[in-house]
Amino acid sequence: MNATAAPDTGPGVTLMDEQGFDSAVLGRGLPTEVEALIAAAGLVRQDRAQAEPLLLKARALAPTHPATLIALYRFHFYGHRLREAREVARESLGIARAALLPAGHPDPVAADLPPISDEQARFDAAVRFYLFTLKGFAYLNLRLGDIEVGRAALGELRQLDPQDRVGGAVLAVVLARAERGQSEYGDDPGDDAEEDYDARARSQGRLPHRGWGSA
Repeated sequence: MNATAAPDTGPGVTLMDEQGFDSAVLGRGLPTEVEALIAAAGLVRQDRAQAEPLLLKARALAPTHPATLIALYRFHFYGHRLREAREVARESLGIARAALLPAGHPDPVAADLPPISDEQARFDAAVRFYLFTLKGFAYLNLRLGDIEVGRAALGELRQLDPQDRVGGAVLAVVLARAERGQSEYGDDPGDDAEEDYDARARSQGRLPHRGWGSA
């Protein structure tokens, strides 16, 4: 699996920097200016009017670097803006898929990913970035009522990560509730968005567990 190939989708740092995608996922290869913008946004994260422009500037300077994507995703997610977080996750999936395909693939979004080994699901930074992004995308769609999209994303996650190394099996509970038309979060899809769903599941006695059979 080639974890260093990714398209240049804009100016600035891309996943094709000298250190490759794995280093980018781990936060390396990020220009000092971009790192400073993300840090500054963190200091004023409760003030959207101040924080969001900083994160958008960081994204413009390093449009495909995982650090800018993760920062923007978390900003929206913890700010109860789940639809905006979902869009960041959607973009991130395309970037991550491109990084996992052979260089020059014409349509990474529609392509079938190469087989992912359990070792890669545990240790490969590019693979884990894709799997965690897929998990978040599935969750957000279920929370927002797009059940079919969420189910499809969860099915892909189960296929790619059958040993449940990223803990996606917990979302089977969210899916079951969504299918019954129920919500464990109230009527507002933003309610308790700042609370990690793994932590909520653990508090309800549904974790720790790994494995789709026990979800």
